Amino acid sequence: MDAGDWRCQLQVDSRQRIVIKIMDTLKRHIPYSSEDELKKIAVRFEEKIYVAATSQSDYLRKISLKMLTMDTKSQNTMANSLQSNYAGSSGIQLLSENIQNNIPPAGFA
Repeated sequence: MDAGDWRCQLQVDSRQRIVIKIMDTLKRHIPYSSEDELKKIAVRFEEKIYVAATSQSDYLRKISLKMLTMDTKSQNTMANSLQSNYAGSSGIQLLSENIQNNIPPAGFA
């Protein structure tokens, strides 16, 4: 890296704070992972974007977009899951009502 490279101007603790933010986002999406696993994923994620970015603003933009994409996909997945659960429970309720309506009371068979 030459002295004019934007990476030389980025403080090391800035990268660490970004890794921590990535880990916080990952915790919401992968809640059962260990802290070590999340840190490894976050460090690789940050490093990949750090190397590919053309400027500090590009780096921050790419990190933000990836984290926003993760949140959006997760929200869509949760919404679809809730809709499926609602439809499933409604279907079970309708089925139980049909069974109750189609079974004659005891003694009237």
